[in-house]
Amino acid sequence: MTTTSLPGRYPQIYDSARRDPEAFWLDAARAIDWAQAPNRAFAAESGPYGRWFPDGSLNACHNTVDRHADGKRADQVAIRYDSPVTGTKRSITYRDLREEVSTLAAVLAGLGVGKGDRVILYMPMVPEALFGMLACARLGAVHSVVFGGFAANELAVRIEDAAPKVVLAASCGIEPNRVVAYKPLLDAALDTARHKPEACLILQRPQGPATLVPGRDRDWAEAVADAAAAGERTPCVPVAATDPLYILYTSGTTGKPKGVVRDTGGYLVALAWSMPNLYGVQPGETYFCASDIGWVVGHSYIVYAPLLHGCTTVLYEGKPVGTPDAGAFWRVVSEYGVACLFTAPTALRAIKKEDSKGARIADYDLSAFRSLFLAGERADPDSVAWAERVLDRPVIDHWWQTETGWPIAGNPLGLGLLPVKHGSTCVPMPGYRVEVLDEGGKPVPAGTMGTIAIRLPLPPGCLPTLWGSDDRMRSSYLATFPGYYDTSDAGVIDADGYITVLGRTDDIINVAGHRLSTGGMEAVLAGHPDVAECAVIGIRDALKGEVPCGFVVLKAGVDRPTAEIEREFVAKVRDEIGPVAAFKLALTVPRLPKTRSGKILRATMKRIADHEPWTMPATIDDATALDEIGESLKDRGIGKN
Repeated sequence: MTTTSLPGRYPQIYDSARRDPEAFWLDAARAIDWAQAPNRAFAAESGPYGRWFPDGSLNACHNTVDRHADGKRADQVAIRYDSPVTGTKRSITYRDLREEVSTLAAVLAGLGVGKGDRVILYMPMVPEALFGMLACARLGAVHSVVFGGFAANELAVRIEDAAPKVVLAASCGIEPNRVVAYKPLLDAALDTARHKPEACLILQRPQGPATLVPGRDRDWAEAVADAAAAGERTPCVPVAATDPLYILYTSGTTGKPKGVVRDTGGYLVALAWSMPNLYGVQPGETYFCASDIGWVVGHSYIVYAPLLHGCTTVLYEGKPVGTPDAGAFWRVVSEYGVACLFTAPTALRAIKKEDSKGARIADYDLSAFRSLFLAGERADPDSVAWAERVLDRPVIDHWWQTETGWPIAGNPLGLGLLPVKHGSTCVPMPGYRVEVLDEGGKPVPAGTMGTIAIRLPLPPGCLPTLWGSDDRMRSSYLATFPGYYDTSDAGVIDADGYITVLGRTDDIINVAGHRLSTGGMEAVLAGHPDVAECAVIGIRDALKGEVPCGFVVLKAGVDRPTAEIEREFVAKVRDEIGPVAAFKLALTVPRLPKTRSGKILRATMKRIADHEPWTMPATIDDATALDEIGESLKDRGIGKN
């Protein structure tokens, strides 16, 4: 991979991390406060592939809260809570944040929570969720956030695996058109789980208060008020850099979920490096990550990274469209002077569908706004180009995973913006030695598709292991290609070192012996002027093994016969990829089934099309969308509902 010819400071920085990772990461570690500064960056002899900063100790809450509350940022706003679904706004300074977090930590300590204990959070996007995460970090406890509204059985298996001492939960979550009662789901999970937490702290929301179970449930507001009145506060507890900060269970798993462990020291160092160098954001600026704390993006770039860097973070309880319209994000950006917005490609496509001319952007003052970052799934080139045009700002697609905790690849705005190649996630970040391998584990020539793998060791911030199982860590990620971490993503690296992620390796379909990327076909479909968003899956075929099928959502206002448009889709793929793609089936559908984080449920769609048994994904946003997919397939004589 060649990156030395690229402009800006990136080639020098990346090469310095490759040549002397020990010196590079010890230098990066100076950006955070340590109780005991590390003398070693890496211990290769520890864990499945090694551990970072083995002789250091620190506290994540001190780094994200106390050091700012004790300094010049005490009265700077740390959190802007904006909830269009409840009509609520709240500003919390770093001084206020320390008061809230230290008091809640005292409540947790009173419930028996201490260093190394686990606490599960089952919360919506409210400030108390962040207080809970940071209070756990303050005590040296390990938090595990489960997406609010997750199905009871899925919550139960996470309770069993993490064995929490306490559960922090809200009575309900708020969607634009409904109230989701969390407490009955929590009660059902606790009835099912073999492990029983010692207590549950319940935040009562006025939109849907819950009945508390005597002897187990405590009222959150009352407990915090009592602790505050008594003057109870808890100081930060130093932990080893290699101690876990949190466990985050991977979504969409079957059977026992995989608990990704995030260690404390390496994570904070990686996040501290990323904020100025990748995102180009400075302390004191406002950063808006439009995700959810239930996902890794929310952990890293709603909570820890912005606060670590002394920024103001936006906590948004709403949607990109419908709360109230497609200008929702631009209203937030304008109102709070956001410098950088980070969202998912699916959110961008939803905005584009509702406001294809970008007319609502003109309603707001975006003078402080410098960049839009996208991640979560592949960003189609057409949507990126559209956003660049209507925003007149850099739009940067970057790539990472729950397991890595921070970006694997991106365009490092803070080091100097590199030339943009639509469809590519640009170049690897320092410490990530990314290669594309064939099925035998050998590197392939530039521009050749294969499995994207990362040469070990992984950089700081990535998972060191899975909760309770080094062996499962090895078998899940390290065994396929010895010496590498298997991303399970397919893609190519070009001659300039740019990485293009084409999809999960199980999204590479075999059509009559030809390995083809469904992501490549999606990019072609997305380039059609009538397409709002699309998904391509491989359907089992007796003759060719698999054949592609495209599902397409049209832009608002398109009024032409669907049969005519579908013929254009087929012709476009055949023209741009070739007859080898065997692309003959394109279905227009009203919407695509997605998780609540916006990921399209391609695997479930494929099971429906292939007549295979399937279960309702726990993270689905609206189950009826899968019924619509099934009906569309049945209308063409494919699949069954």
